[in-house]
Amino acid sequence: MAIGDLSPVDGADGVHHVDVGTHGVPNYGSVYVVDAAEPAIVDTGTGQNRECVFDALDELGVDLDAVRHILPTHAHLDHAGGAGYLAEACPNATVRVHEVGAPHLVDPDRLVAGTKDAVGDQWEFYAEPVPIPESQIDPLTDGDEVDLGDRTLSVVGAPGHAPHQTMFLDSRDGLLFTGDAAGIYVPGRDIIKETSPPPQFDLEACLDDIRTIEAIAPETLCFGHFGAVPYHPGLMANYKRTLVEWVEAVRQRRAALDDDTAVIEHFEETVELRSVWSERKARAEERLNVRGVLTALDRGTA
Repeated sequence: MAIGDLSPVDGADGVHHVDVGTHGVPNYGSVYVVDAAEPAIVDTGTGQNRECVFDALDELGVDLDAVRHILPTHAHLDHAGGAGYLAEACPNATVRVHEVGAPHLVDPDRLVAGTKDAVGDQWEFYAEPVPIPESQIDPLTDGDEVDLGDRTLSVVGAPGHAPHQTMFLDSRDGLLFTGDAAGIYVPGRDIIKETSPPPQFDLEACLDDIRTIEAIAPETLCFGHFGAVPYHPGLMANYKRTLVEWVEAVRQRRAALDDDTAVIEHFEETVELRSVWSERKARAEERLNVRGVLTALDRGTA
């Protein structure tokens, strides 16, 4: 896919994937349009490439006034940064996000400050988020359901990556919109890359989230990055191993170097995914993930 491309999700009637090209990397940002009786948009990208979403809706014949649900899987701005722009453009839509994340979309100042600190010069790939009126937000919690008229999405809490993260399960077509709970799928390699950003990464909670996915055993994982992939148990088994080994690698390197800056620089220099994400993005991703593990080690959540 190229940035801006729209493609159907295999085996799912009326569900399409939009490549919003987060960080300038094709297919890195995944937004899903569910063309239901009450149309929904799952995740929104950073907001910078919001025109890709508007163009997709136009291509599908979904009027902006017809959109009823905007569903960020969590409040991190690579998934929810465009929510305010979509809410402005879709006046009949309700933004439905976990109750912990909802206040950050009403007043995004702290979220913006934290994101700028976390991503550094990658902020250029983000749009300044638009605050969403509280009246246009309906907070969610684990076990809720989102009624789209002719299909229902079940809300599944997944707090390991962030306490405000949910997954959305479409039992009708066996789809699970995972946000970052299932990690980041690496196309062409059939592996999953860890995502462990500061400040709220929790290893054990992430492993519990993976076990939840294994118990659901959906037909398709709709990743927040790099699109939809058929589910098979080996993916999640490998991701559990990846997370545990990743945290242990950072732990051991910290013990050897006793200097967190040197730890971050070590992993930046040895990052493997330059050919997938570009040199700049691969280094930035590694830096972010190392910082998240170091913070979790200090907090006792890794």
